[in-house]
Amino acid sequence: MNEIEIRDAASVVLIRDHLNDPKVLVGQRGRDAVFMPRKFVFPGGAIDDCDCEVMPSGPICEVSRRRLLLETDADNAEAFFSAAIREVWEETGIRLAVPIKSKPASDFAGGAWRGFMSDGLQPSAKGLHFFFRAITPPGRIRRFDARFFLGRAEDLPIAGTTDELIAKTDELENLRWARISETRELDMPFISCLVLNAAEAAIENGLPPEKIPFHYQAEGSRRIKYLS
Repeated sequence: MNEIEIRDAASVVLIRDHLNDPKVLVGQRGRDAVFMPRKFVFPGGAIDDCDCEVMPSGPICEVSRRRLLLETDADNAEAFFSAAIREVWEETGIRLAVPIKSKPASDFAGGAWRGFMSDGLQPSAKGLHFFFRAITPPGRIRRFDARFFLGRAEDLPIAGTTDELIAKTDELENLRWARISETRELDMPFISCLVLNAAEAAIENGLPPEKIPFHYQAEGSRRIKYLS
């Protein structure tokens, strides 16, 4: 049996109203989805080649940049930020972006990014912090080495409003801002519950977090280490 390739991926936990009534942005994967059908998840997905061509504007969290390259062969931390921003836009319609100051959009990358930049905007990583990492266990139909980013809506350069939830792809449906206290009632993967717990702790203790939980499986059992 061929070993399934582990793909680098990025996902984003977006929180709003974190001081009063914290809510998190989640969506439900389709019934026919190959990976985690019908589960409520955070927007995210695998890194595409085009993400390596796009340099998000900053300021980029330098602690996050350094930690993203720990214990990996990856050498482009910015690609993780770019993939995270693109996936949020494609799956929810929320665009983390600032105006392009010099070159027109056509001078940047093509593909999905051309649509992102069509209004004279470029991706911005301001306010995004790397705070969790997990590798899909063996035996799954797809496997990802996922880096999770945390962003508080009030700190992010959002083009538009956080209520404009219009998916650009058919990967997520039932998009919603769910109260964190109510997410326990949703059908979420176990790892997503751990991610949300870590997000709550990070918001309470401050960003960037002191260390990054890294969940993986080795010798048939679940392991966790911390990146600092």
